[in-house]
Amino acid sequence: MKIRLFIKPYCGWCHKAIRWLDDHDIQYEKLDVIADDKAFAEMVRLSGQELAPVLEVNGKVLADFGPEELPGFFKSLNGKA
Repeated sequence: MKIRLFIKPYCGWCHKAIRWLDDHDIQYEKLDVIADDKAFAEMVRLSGQELAPVLEVNGKVLADFGPEELPGFFKSLNGKA
């Protein structure tokens, strides 16, 4: 499973998403959209907006979310959180 998390370093929701993914031993690529203009452009292309965090898993996108949305998102992808 290819997982990418687009974040802004000062974003509280981003830190909560990182913590949730780490707590669930989910491997992911973290992309700082403030430091990387290409990552920012990719995040906007995928999500249609400029807010972070944005999570992409195998082409499925969860945009501008809170950590409480992650269990349901992952369950919808593979039947487990």
